[in-house]
Amino acid sequence: MDGSRNHSRRDRRLPLLLLPLTAGACAIALLSGCSGSGAGTSSAAAVDAGAPKVDTELEDDYQRVIKGVLPSVVQIDAGESLGSGVVYNDRGHVVTNAHVVGGEKSFKITTATGGAPLSAELVATYPEQDLAVIKLDNVPDGLKAAKFADSSKVEVGQIVLAMGSPLGLSSSVTQGIVSAVGRTVSASPRDGGPGATIGNMVQTSAAINPGNSGGALVNLDSEVIGIPTLAATDPQMGGGAAPGIGFAIPSSMVKHVAGQIIKDGRVTDSGRAALGITGRTVVNDEFEPAGVAIVSTQENGAAEKAGLRAGDVITQLDDTEITTITSLLEALASDQPGDKVRVTYVRGGETRTAEVTLGEI
Repeated sequence: MDGSRNHSRRDRRLPLLLLPLTAGACAIALLSGCSGSGAGTSSAAAVDAGAPKVDTELEDDYQRVIKGVLPSVVQIDAGESLGSGVVYNDRGHVVTNAHVVGGEKSFKITTATGGAPLSAELVATYPEQDLAVIKLDNVPDGLKAAKFADSSKVEVGQIVLAMGSPLGLSSSVTQGIVSAVGRTVSASPRDGGPGATIGNMVQTSAAINPGNSGGALVNLDSEVIGIPTLAATDPQMGGGAAPGIGFAIPSSMVKHVAGQIIKDGRVTDSGRAALGITGRTVVNDEFEPAGVAIVSTQENGAAEKAGLRAGDVITQLDDTEITTITSLLEALASDQPGDKVRVTYVRGGETRTAEVTLGEI
């Protein structure tokens, strides 16, 4: 996986919301102007007089990229919800987010070129990385696969375009820049679980709205650098979306996961580190999160081999404090299988440490 452990762990953790899906069309408020041709002409002249000069070369780049990539971005109808997807190859495989497909097995796909919806079936999902692959039952003529970039070469400041179906508006495009790389973020819990924790994500200022999930974040070389997946929320705004802070799964991880699903029907090499435990968050006397209690260890797993056992409470991973399951997952997200980490834990009121060689999810 891209990025470094130290970089990821220095980042301030942001409260994040997994982009919800939207069903049907959104309501659009239209701005009313003055009636009469005289008023309209005056208004247009005023706008033209004060408008900045357009960088026609950059505008041409935008239009070239949109023309080249948008036909590879589709809308996915997953029953009561809508999302986006990217055509992965000319055999009709489409990559998207696991939370877009949800528990559905069959889908309706609408391409950017229009026409009747196409039927598709689920190949497999990989919720740990919030990715999934579906396949069209019949591949239409001219279906165009997107080109996926090497996301290790993505740099802060690059101009990017986000393509998808926000709020059900198919074939929509927004623009921004790469704001940061190497972020480790966690989705809001769903169905009682901790939510997906994903490392090395690309942060962007391009508008990411409900329905953009599973679409394409594209550079000006017409390459997909990531799959938009998460939007940040601001607790001080009542949990509302924080404008200009979105996250995309890096394209190299997308290729790593999708390639395995297409070849084997499942992920056989996750590339993600694991302790090999089942755990739960515990609280202290002030009812504040205070660590992760080991409920069970995987037989011959990383933790068991290092001498950890059920009942131990993990409080630190290397220099990172562990207070919740989510913080443990975030700390592990930037590690690789085979890495050695120092685990600090409490057993019978005594604080101990153990060196653990990490396994794989």
